[in-house]
Amino acid sequence: MKTGIFFHYQIGERLRDFPQALKDILQKENVFLYDALYPSKPPSSFDLEPISYEMLTEVHLPEMIEEVKKSGDFEGALLSASSTVRAAERIWSNEIDNAFVFTGYGDHHAGIKSFGGGCYFNGAAISIRWLQNNFGVKRFAIIDTDAHHGDGTWEIFEKDENILYICLCNYPSFEDNQKINIHIPLRIQDEDYLQIVKEICISRIKIFKPEILYWNWGYDGTRGEYGDIGLSPDLHISLARELKSSSEEITGGKMIIILCGGSKRELARYIIPRIIEVLAK
Repeated sequence: MKTGIFFHYQIGERLRDFPQALKDILQKENVFLYDALYPSKPPSSFDLEPISYEMLTEVHLPEMIEEVKKSGDFEGALLSASSTVRAAERIWSNEIDNAFVFTGYGDHHAGIKSFGGGCYFNGAAISIRWLQNNFGVKRFAIIDTDAHHGDGTWEIFEKDENILYICLCNYPSFEDNQKINIHIPLRIQDEDYLQIVKEICISRIKIFKPEILYWNWGYDGTRGEYGDIGLSPDLHISLARELKSSSEEITGGKMIIILCGGSKRELARYIIPRIIEVLAK
């Protein structure tokens, strides 16, 4: 498998060890680092071009975009969304098979007209609209294992039956128009969580038959994190194996992992390289 890593330099503590923590992985011939150019950083051969204003307006209202500009985080938010779009483009053109996208300003709380919770633009939604409009892709699945409800993603795709969105959080279980919320208790064991993913989520994705799979992944539900629901760090690696295997069966391996919640630097350093190693096998 050819794996793309989409990274841009971010302010904050949780990703301070990256991309250096990926040094051994980046030595592999089938792994490619696509790097965003900041003014203080020398150019690389894989610099990412930011997406256009028009692409943002395919998902977000202009007045919301203007509010993000006033926030002081517009550049980082734009590069986060751009990374997801460029990952999708490269997967669909067969340059790579799958991707891990480092985001610092998104994803699933950003809706049509509002943003919050550290999410400014919804990169998954923008990239899906881009693939729909420019590549004729019709069916998409998003599995969201961030500990919090993806209200923005739900709102954006609420009426689009070609998008299967499965969110695992502490909201009540509910289903409408291929949008599924699965209630997760405030404390859960790894094996129970994994069973839900395998028996409910993956089975629904197989029935739906998407052309590409998105995974909004957060590690905020890990023990000691701000959304702690009792999960171990290794649970995320098990999830990566299950979802990668399923994506190979269902989509031919087309999968994008988008980093969402989580704050602890030591957890990011432990989990993220191991997930990318799963992708690159």
